Amino acid sequence: MEKNKFTTFKRRLKARLAHRHNLLFFLLFTLILSCKEEVKNKYIWKTLTVTVTAYNSVPSQTQENPIITAWGDSLQSGMKSIAVSRNLIALGLKHNTPVKIEGFDSVFLVKDKMNRRWRDRIDIYMGTNVKKAKQWGRQKLSIQYGVLKDSLDFTIDAK
Repeated sequence: MEKNKFTTFKRRLKARLAHRHNLLFFLLFTLILSCKEEVKNKYIWKTLTVTVTAYNSVPSQTQENPIITAWGDSLQSGMKSIAVSRNLIALGLKHNTPVKIEGFDSVFLVKDKMNRRWRDRIDIYMGTNVKKAKQWGRQKLSIQYGVLKDSLDFTIDAK
């Protein structure tokens, strides 16, 4: 009789633990999905057509230290980063703004500023591969850049 009680108790305990495990898994899964949704909906995406060129971290193309950007970030080969002309900064392409470039699957981040002489232009960072940058050339492409929804709300409230 004692053995049956213990076996029954053990079965009930396993069932409760399994139920709690499933509940915990469900809650964790829901939390992860909601985080993804929050990131997706964090931005309003605006579209522009710009001239897209490429640049490298070599002394002939940069000022002072070729791997340090105008905003002080360190560049590394393989980074998905771009430089923007200064007039685009005023439109919302500020430091660390996410940018989608026509023809690319990746999202790039604004990490550098271009010389003041350039307008309506972005430069894709291509490490030290000068040949690849020259092959890219100059192209007119559509880009989308993310503006934080919170920053838009703040701007509207501030007026």
